[in-house]
Amino acid sequence: MPRLAQTRDLTEVQRDILSTVREFVDKEVIPHAQTLEHGDIYPEKIVAGMQELGLFGLTISEEYGGLGESLLTYALVVEELSRGWMSVSGIVNTHFIVAYLLQQHGTPEQKARLLPRMATGEARGAFSMSEPGCGSDVAAIRSKAVPVEGGWQLDGQKMWLTNGGYSSIVATLVRTELGADTPYGNMSTFLLEKEPGFGETAPGLTIPGKIEKMGYKGVETTEMLLDGHVVSNDALLGGETGKGFYQMMDGVEVGRVNVAARACGISIRAFELGIAYAQQRQTFGQPLYKHQAIAFKLAEMGTKIEAAHALMVNAARLKDAGQRNDVEAGMAKLLASEYCAEIVQEAFRIHGGYGYAKEYEIERLMREAPFLLIGEGTSEIQKTIISRGLLRDYRA
Repeated sequence: MPRLAQTRDLTEVQRDILSTVREFVDKEVIPHAQTLEHGDIYPEKIVAGMQELGLFGLTISEEYGGLGESLLTYALVVEELSRGWMSVSGIVNTHFIVAYLLQQHGTPEQKARLLPRMATGEARGAFSMSEPGCGSDVAAIRSKAVPVEGGWQLDGQKMWLTNGGYSSIVATLVRTELGADTPYGNMSTFLLEKEPGFGETAPGLTIPGKIEKMGYKGVETTEMLLDGHVVSNDALLGGETGKGFYQMMDGVEVGRVNVAARACGISIRAFELGIAYAQQRQTFGQPLYKHQAIAFKLAEMGTKIEAAHALMVNAARLKDAGQRNDVEAGMAKLLASEYCAEIVQEAFRIHGGYGYAKEYEIERLMREAPFLLIGEGTSEIQKTIISRGLLRDYRA
């Protein structure tokens, strides 16, 4: 039984879900991840298995056909999936954020129309804030929506859409210049519906081909071009303008817990690979682990996993309790992603020259871990969020 990253006080249902997902990862993900990742192949069979397990509806309420589980349950599932292959967790991540936005901010009509299809995985979600000229600087968004008869016309270019091709619903933040005092009050979120695929997937909405990446392969990352794309008023999340920035930031907070969970999953897998290799490989007449330098690496790796996992679980539980968790989510994302990069590199060093060979799994993790330092806000952005929150609470 693994000792690291164990979570206390889980319900029997949570334990059963995690046991099932772990078995699925061991049998259906890890044996195929290398081949699929090296070929940048979309994991259709794995996705079908995730649909059968109900993972696309994990947090969607039972009223709409989901399992109604908590953010904590979802984060722990993501940790297990990422242990197998981070790209698999990416397929459900943006989907989960869109479902969360709908449940928290959608109108009753939007929920009834979209959530049942999302719960089965028939309709999948993508999340779009970034643009070619801005990432964390959300105020610099230039894509816009202007009122037209019966709805809105959207124009602009969005960037870095995970699931951009296979998704059917894209939660998209754009400017709606309606006279608010701040740039943030002039933003709104639209639920753009399209056909899965590439090219013009809805009138005036084009998904070009995949962006080639150093890692995080298998799951597609795309641009989205909006050129006179017209939607009805029903597409406005919550039916209100000027709320988009705050809605999306709510989604980003749960997204940061998700990134922390992904980092924990990769760290656990890197540790498993490193400690196994340290017991198999011999140098100077004895196994690697008997060299103090290697033993100390293993000790530090395990300690970092425990610390990152604890922060991630705390941030998830705070959000589940309805409390603000911006600082805690930022801390979890910061520590887990930085530690992940360090743990993966240490496992890589333990492997020596073999770690540089593509046949070894650690080579893939070396290309995947850096993404977590950037996704859902860089480490520098997390430090900004954390420091502002601490100064808010410890004002002299």
